[in-house]
Amino acid sequence: MNELNDFTAYLQAMDRSASTVTGYLSDVEQFTGWFDQTNGESLTPERVTPTDISEYRQYMLTVKRYKASTINRKLASISVFMQWAQKSGLIGHDPTENIRRVAQTQNTPHYLDKKDQYALKRAIEKELQLAQLRYPKRWRTRRRDASMVTLLLNTGLRISEALQLQLDDIQMSERKGKVSVIGKGRKQRTIPLNLDARNALLAWLRVRPDENNNDYVWIVVEGVPDGALSERSIQRMVRRIGEEAGLEKLTPHTLRHTFAKNLVNRGVGLEKVAALLGHSSLNTTRIYVTPSEKDLENAVEMLSN
Repeated sequence: MNELNDFTAYLQAMDRSASTVTGYLSDVEQFTGWFDQTNGESLTPERVTPTDISEYRQYMLTVKRYKASTINRKLASISVFMQWAQKSGLIGHDPTENIRRVAQTQNTPHYLDKKDQYALKRAIEKELQLAQLRYPKRWRTRRRDASMVTLLLNTGLRISEALQLQLDDIQMSERKGKVSVIGKGRKQRTIPLNLDARNALLAWLRVRPDENNNDYVWIVVEGVPDGALSERSIQRMVRRIGEEAGLEKLTPHTLRHTFAKNLVNRGVGLEKVAALLGHSSLNTTRIYVTPSEKDLENAVEMLSN
């Protein structure tokens, strides 16, 4: 479909992240494949009708059996595409306008409880000790990884925000510190650093190579010196340390959720949590006050005490 190139340029001009653009295009391409096969004609925006959107919704629900959240995400991507087509004068009416989303229960985010967090911190310490004792050439990489995971756990940064951190974005003194980041929608925010985050950052900065004057905080120290880290590299790093701690499929976003849940559990107001996470709406932050299955189990267990 020729329109996809123009749609991609539109999304990039809207300052959408690379991963968001990729997700939108993938969803639209999947809809295109279904449309071509179902209707026996190639998809163009003017050929799409509300019935097509409704039938595709039903197809995802009953044939593919996607989760409600997945269906709604794909419908949202198609809606963005059709809205762009309308703004571009390719169609006169948006066929997704009156399509209902699939009702879904609000799922609580996955986060680490105190036991899991203890296991993670212990795994980090063990990995550092082992590397320093047996693999001195790799120790600096392990120091970087440990500092990155600790920072994510204590600031709730998104991967993209952590990767974009530059040395000038950090301010630290003996008793306090903060980092400035550019989040979604190019909105800047400042996040205070607690003692654990400050110590982790300082430990990394002491051994961080600076031969090539790279200003990014997180850089490659093996292979290509001073090269930029990728999101995939951080995901693998977090998963590896999680496996050492006995935590399956640990992700950077789990660390972000854990940071938020820790704040809520300590009585921090949703307005402050939202500001720290960079949420534009309090409704997004409310998921952290929704009781999880573990919260309900703990509540019932209190009756036995």
